[in-house]
Amino acid sequence: MKIQQAKRLKNGTWDFLQSGKLQRPLVLIFGDRFLLEDEAIYKEIRGFYPDGELVFGSTSGEILDTHVYEGIIAVTAIEFEQASFKIVRENVSDFASIEAMGEAISDQFVKAELQHVFVISDGSFVNGSGLIEGLESNDNYFASITGGLCGDGTRFEKTLASYNELPKQGEVVAIGFYGENLEISYANYGGWTPFGPERTITKSEENILYEIDGQPALDLYKKYLGDKAKELPQAALLYPLTVQQNEDTEPLVRTILNIDEETNSMILAGDVPENSKVQLMMSTMDDIANGAYHAAQLAMQNRKDKPELAILVSCVGRRLVLAERTEEEIEEVSEVVGDQAKLTGFYSYGEMAPFAGKSECQLHNQTMTLTLMSE
Repeated sequence: MKIQQAKRLKNGTWDFLQSGKLQRPLVLIFGDRFLLEDEAIYKEIRGFYPDGELVFGSTSGEILDTHVYEGIIAVTAIEFEQASFKIVRENVSDFASIEAMGEAISDQFVKAELQHVFVISDGSFVNGSGLIEGLESNDNYFASITGGLCGDGTRFEKTLASYNELPKQGEVVAIGFYGENLEISYANYGGWTPFGPERTITKSEENILYEIDGQPALDLYKKYLGDKAKELPQAALLYPLTVQQNEDTEPLVRTILNIDEETNSMILAGDVPENSKVQLMMSTMDDIANGAYHAAQLAMQNRKDKPELAILVSCVGRRLVLAERTEEEIEEVSEVVGDQAKLTGFYSYGEMAPFAGKSECQLHNQTMTLTLMSE
């Protein structure tokens, strides 16, 4: 595996961290939404990698090496020496449901040899839970899934993704990896603590939450936020919800992506089933950083070889809590996975990964999610 990384600085110049020419690389491009809308930048990157497979995703912060940036473009180009990959893209506007789109993407992979799928998805229109359900709906699908929902800073206006074209809204890009010599491991961990009374979701529809304990969900949430309610939906990132469907399921953390004053409802990044138990959560800087360390430890368990590449997807809410200490959680990951691993990734509106020891993927919020690769 050969890796080349670069970043486009705010003054418009490019800084390449490694030199050399790669053959048909997979090129992961994470950047600020406004920059990705610029056709000139697309042409610049295509000029660097004329035979590259370019995958774009907008972010709420770019991760490169042990640094976190804002308002740049981070590029990681990977040439596989033995493994291979296939990229599939679809747009939510072309399907009647998110689940149908996920199934259509999954159907385009040769499943018998598929090891892993990494997903970069629109974070505004796509219900991550429904997407995962569609991807895994085929009886012959057994590959693991990780990835994330694209971000837009804390603006929540629109998110972008694409494959070999100018980034646009509604896109979902799935990268399927093949090869017996490719070792992929993954994990996620949060670091958030529930507080306040446990309540019951009494009215919801997929990822839209209408009522909690028979009361309008948005009214109840605003009551808890107090003066911070004026800063919604951004303020909600500091106080996510933990949702547990029943006693036999793992609790999931859900971030509020937007609010609807007209219906007194909240739109979350993933499903919030009726009759689930729900509780507010909070965290501290130390808890967030320790959560990233724990995620890295879980991802390194049972690996045969040291990872050469680490793709990090962390939630924008974690970045808001950490503030000027944001890079600490990246440094915690680097300490565990080793400095031989090239780090890339982004801050997201949702993270995709199975729970530790499980095979089925879940949509998470407020976690650090890792995908580690080596040949």
